[in-house]
Amino acid sequence: MEETGVRIKKPYDRGFRLFMKNVRRDWILILLCLPALTAFIVFYYLPMAGVYMAFTNFKINLGIWGSPFVGLKWFMQFFNSPFFPRLLRNTLTISIYSLLWGFWVPILFAIMLNEVNNKVFKRVAQSVSYFPYFISVVIVVGIMVNMFGLNDGVINNIREDMGLERIEFMKSTPWFRTMYIGSGIWQGFGFSAVIYIGAISSIDPQIYEAAIVDGASRLQRIWHITLPGIIPVAITLFILAVGGMINVGFEKIILMYDPANYEVSDVISTYVYRRGLIGGEYSFGSAIGLFNSVANLILIMSANFISKRASGIYLW
Repeated sequence: MEETGVRIKKPYDRGFRLFMKNVRRDWILILLCLPALTAFIVFYYLPMAGVYMAFTNFKINLGIWGSPFVGLKWFMQFFNSPFFPRLLRNTLTISIYSLLWGFWVPILFAIMLNEVNNKVFKRVAQSVSYFPYFISVVIVVGIMVNMFGLNDGVINNIREDMGLERIEFMKSTPWFRTMYIGSGIWQGFGFSAVIYIGAISSIDPQIYEAAIVDGASRLQRIWHITLPGIIPVAITLFILAVGGMINVGFEKIILMYDPANYEVSDVISTYVYRRGLIGGEYSFGSAIGLFNSVANLILIMSANFISKRASGIYLW
């Protein structure tokens, strides 16, 4: 076949030209996103190379890549540890209780706030509710000590004035989970309710007006209009919450726990803190961190699959 000198356009040429056209058109938006994208790559993707430490006997003088490879040694050591059943039980118990008791509170608060007609009261209540979210964990635990401390706690002082016995709330095994979960709900329900308030505000007001004309009561409007309107958002947040069940934050637990309540307060993250950071066993800590990440990935994929099949709402 004779060459005609005509350049044949390849299929990807059109896509590349369209891509460059969009880049030239939106270069300002891309420039605005560049710092966030760079930070995301530097702090989230590049450190993933350090996962290799979990399979080595890390030595500071040899570095990550020069340390001897030990395979699954640290994983097996963790799984065979006598502390593993207790750590896993405490972690899952705190996570499940936090999810069961704390998930519906923001929904209920958002619905109740939506039914308030006084706009000034609504703004004040919403502002006061999400203010604790911005308080440091150290300050939150300090407030708990002032409220529930054995000697000078407000609650115990009231109990003593009533002729009741003082209770050591902060160090008591039966009360630890209640204190931890309750303070977490208090600190986060207002901020979480903002998402549901936004979802409720997106519901067409004409639907409520039509329901009023048809004689629907307030409870009927909540049940048949408000709740169905926020269910997709609630399921999405529930899936994300399930994906973080293994990651119980160690900051507040370290500030709260005591050898007297280790039986219920010691979780995977605190164990990693003691052995990985305090004990200097960096490879062991990396192995447990990798186990946490894989377990959370399995949980969120399972929750997403079940939600997709059951309700048709899913993340991907």
